[in-house]
Amino acid sequence: MHWLLSTVVGAALAGTASSQTYPFPTECEGVAAAKYPYTVDSEWEITKIASGLSRPRTIVFDPLGNMLVLESASGVSVHTFGDDGCLNSSTTIIANSGLNHGLSLSPDGKTLYASSTTQAWSWTYDAAARNVSDQKTIVTGISQGVHFTRTIVVSPKNPDIVLISVGSNNNWDYAAESPETGRACVKAFDVSKAPTEGYDYNSEGTMIAYGVRNEVALAFDPNGHVWGAENSGDDFQRTVDGQSTDIHIDNPAEELNYFGDPESPREPNWFGYPTCFTVWEPSLFTDTTALKTGSQFVVTPNSTFNDETCTGISNPPRLSFPAHTAPISNAFDKNATNLYITFHGSWDRQPAAGYFVAEIPFTTTEDGLYDPIAAADSQEGYKTILSAEDPEDCVSPSLTQSTCWRLAGLRWDNEGERLFVSSDNQSDGEIFVLRKK
Repeated sequence: MHWLLSTVVGAALAGTASSQTYPFPTECEGVAAAKYPYTVDSEWEITKIASGLSRPRTIVFDPLGNMLVLESASGVSVHTFGDDGCLNSSTTIIANSGLNHGLSLSPDGKTLYASSTTQAWSWTYDAAARNVSDQKTIVTGISQGVHFTRTIVVSPKNPDIVLISVGSNNNWDYAAESPETGRACVKAFDVSKAPTEGYDYNSEGTMIAYGVRNEVALAFDPNGHVWGAENSGDDFQRTVDGQSTDIHIDNPAEELNYFGDPESPREPNWFGYPTCFTVWEPSLFTDTTALKTGSQFVVTPNSTFNDETCTGISNPPRLSFPAHTAPISNAFDKNATNLYITFHGSWDRQPAAGYFVAEIPFTTTEDGLYDPIAAADSQEGYKTILSAEDPEDCVSPSLTQSTCWRLAGLRWDNEGERLFVSSDNQSDGEIFVLRKK
């Protein structure tokens, strides 16, 4: 039965057999050259297939292989492919300037979900006609704050279950320590039972995880278990006995968190924010030698709550990434041998960091769970396969402005052969396709 479940979920993640296969394009006529210089790993090849989009944040594929794109502050567009593997038509199917990130499609390809800062909706989707109908509100009343994107994903194991993540309302959202605030958390909703006016996000739904500062990236492994990548805090100082030390350039770490089965959430399901954070570079902590990469720490330890207090009450990340790199989207390859993550890039660090796609090797454990190969204290648990040419020189004065690309959306096609990556830099919304050689 375990094998059957994994097979069914894997099929849902990989798409359907009706999807048409296209060649890998070497270039696409009429598409502008890449706006910013980049480097790609020698095992991969890359081609730009789209430009001029409105900050493309999220990519999904329907059962026929059409590519749907959430274009921030614009809506949802659908794109078809020609025989050369390049795009040959593009149509806006939802015009809504409030949409800014979240986009997901049910495993059967018949229901489309999208989100704004305060609401989430569903539509009936027709892949053959490439249109939507019957808009419904499924969630409303989402809190507003400095983190305004709302990731929405559908469970491949149970398509009635939809997950929505909401970030903190500022860097230090102390009230979010309580799950009742409905911030810095991931919640699940059964859309088959949604009231006509939609669920209230704060008071309804199932809490999957809280204490996650801004869990923008959410992906399901073949067991239907959820993995999130978290954007952690900014401008940190470590204060001990009244003495403060600036640790912000390399701390706290961004996080890869394991949330497990959304229909049976982990207990406890608190992941530390706004109290317990994760170390990336332990050498910056001048008051202790006990910390290492992946350790939990507090910014102002005292006699009643210190680093050790976090152990046992806060779920630490399964893996860590450099501070301020800003993970945005994640997706497993077809056999879940690797997880891929886009990193949007930093504003709170000089030299800058991020602006890359990471490949994280995974394995299966004896009990059939998926798990990163690297140890939790490793700084080498991932490989960079695509990056801005000189990321340390990138200057990003805002979330959508930069002298480099801002990698955002990431999705494998239905065959699991081509990896699509978007940049939502407002100077040119681009989409690239990659393939292992």
